[in-house]
Amino acid sequence: MSNIILLKGGITVNEGLKISQDILISNGRIKKLEKDITPENNWNVVCLDGKLVLPGCIDDQVHFREPGLTHKGNIHTESRAAVAGGITSFMEMPNTIPNVLSQELLQDKYDIASKQSIANYSFFMGASNDNVEEVLKTNEHNVCGIKIFMGSSTGNMLVDNQKTLNNLFSRVSMLIATHCEDEQIIRNNITAAKEKYGKNVPISEHPNIRSEEACYVSSSMAIGLAKKHGTRLHILHISTAKELELFDNAVPLREKRITAEACIHHLWFTQENYFQRGVFIKWNPAVKKKSDRDAIFQAVLDNKIDVIATDHAPHSLEEKSQSYFKSPSGGPLVQHALVAMLQKVKEGMISIERVVEKMAHAPSILFQIDKRGYIREGYYADLVVVDPNQSNIVTKENILYKCGWSPFEGMKFDNIIHSTYVNGNLVYDKGLIVEGTKGQRLLFNR
Repeated sequence: MSNIILLKGGITVNEGLKISQDILISNGRIKKLEKDITPENNWNVVCLDGKLVLPGCIDDQVHFREPGLTHKGNIHTESRAAVAGGITSFMEMPNTIPNVLSQELLQDKYDIASKQSIANYSFFMGASNDNVEEVLKTNEHNVCGIKIFMGSSTGNMLVDNQKTLNNLFSRVSMLIATHCEDEQIIRNNITAAKEKYGKNVPISEHPNIRSEEACYVSSSMAIGLAKKHGTRLHILHISTAKELELFDNAVPLREKRITAEACIHHLWFTQENYFQRGVFIKWNPAVKKKSDRDAIFQAVLDNKIDVIATDHAPHSLEEKSQSYFKSPSGGPLVQHALVAMLQKVKEGMISIERVVEKMAHAPSILFQIDKRGYIREGYYADLVVVDPNQSNIVTKENILYKCGWSPFEGMKFDNIIHSTYVNGNLVYDKGLIVEGTKGQRLLFNR
């Protein structure tokens, strides 16, 4: 088969416009964009019949669990689920086992991904209270950023030493991404909940334990440090309306030094959903009030929040099915993130152009990714084809996550991912993973 592919008769959604145009792909990149490209005999022509073509989504926060936690998921299984959901590139977090606190352990993950990932990939370097010098060795041109857990995490990754935080924020020149929840406030809230409920604290207490105050105090601290030292700061998974006062939209994204992310679950669920879905929507930070969800959604529209991501964090069904304190936080989302946002498009809450901006263009700008995130001549052909005329119900039978469950089970989405291309290679086609190619390491123009 020719390595020249012509996607014919699609409607591209890109850079704020919908355009009927053909896409010519050669050697993994977009060679030509024109309204009507005449095919040649040796080309592989794919007729799209008016389907939508979007730049592949770039997910800036996932936990694919490898190494050390591969009973929950691994780079192979979760990258397959990602491309089935239209996510062509991911950035993975360092709280695996062992924690990624050295350059050697970071390289180990890149080595695994080069052999196992069907999507493009990058990995955050982890920070602890005692590895600052190792963090400073990180190459900003081929690593997405430094991750600091200013809230609970596994192993030695809770960074709560003020001297260490000042050291990191003052000396790290590349992007720092933070999980912001104040650990002492959370511990105090846990004590209060146990005093009130005894051993049987209900899941409905989760947003009170991992409270608005815990998030705001920690986010405020991070932003204060960033402003003091001029740090490039990206705060992950904003979950409260109150935190939004810490961000602004006064300058374009390219000029921002402090940015924010919203996750699918905080744009979709509210604390009322705990009564139906229980621990299966237990995340850190917690899903909170409807007013928080609505304010976060509006902040996405107003550009106070810059990107939409997943915080994909699978756990086995057995682990997740335990009582509130025993059930780990997190859930799988990469396969359903884009269709969930397209459902909001159908409901009139957001435009498809804005979804593309927040899930493809903005991550590219924010992380300064080389030649991805747009449908442009010369860019890598990371593309997702969406059929807006077909629907799908999420069931255990069509879930690709290794953990085998989804917080969206039983939900009907009114768009489907028809096909996905990574570096010009067809990797997902009409419900089936197309094996045989691997993603590439993301590079950054810094």
